[in-house]
Amino acid sequence: MHIYSSMKIKNSRIETLKMLISSKELGSQEEVLKALQEEGFKLTQATLSRDLKQLKVAKAASMNGKYVYVLPNETMYKRVPSSQKAREMLNTPGYISLNFSGNMGVLKTRPGYASLIAYNIDNSDIPQILGTIAGDDTIFIALKEGSSRQQVTEELSQVVPGIDR
Repeated sequence: MHIYSSMKIKNSRIETLKMLISSKELGSQEEVLKALQEEGFKLTQATLSRDLKQLKVAKAASMNGKYVYVLPNETMYKRVPSSQKAREMLNTPGYISLNFSGNMGVLKTRPGYASLIAYNIDNSDIPQILGTIAGDDTIFIALKEGSSRQQVTEELSQVVPGIDR
């Protein structure tokens, strides 16, 4: 039982960490630790380092030139500050709409949700999806030739809460 509950806490911490990195400009491990503490997670710098490594977090220049932590598929974009806590954001579906054109899908999200959702799509190994590019509220999805939109939507519904089949 103990191992299960510690795994649950770790998964919850990782999800919260992804949401914090995708919704706030955090430039140092101290800032990340403080943000996690505000969400109710107390952890050591060593644990945070392992989490950041596991998520393949990098640093990139933000719009104001400050170097901040980003998830692997994020590029530089202007973050929309959110007054919500990361935990509240995790409990609010970010999905708004999904449209297709040729072998491209465009998934619209609420501000601040795109990179987290794209990260989850990229890590779900959906065979019809070649990859994603995320901004703040939009995700471009490159589809494999011959993928049916219905099939892609069905697969995405397993990963993105709110997509109706």
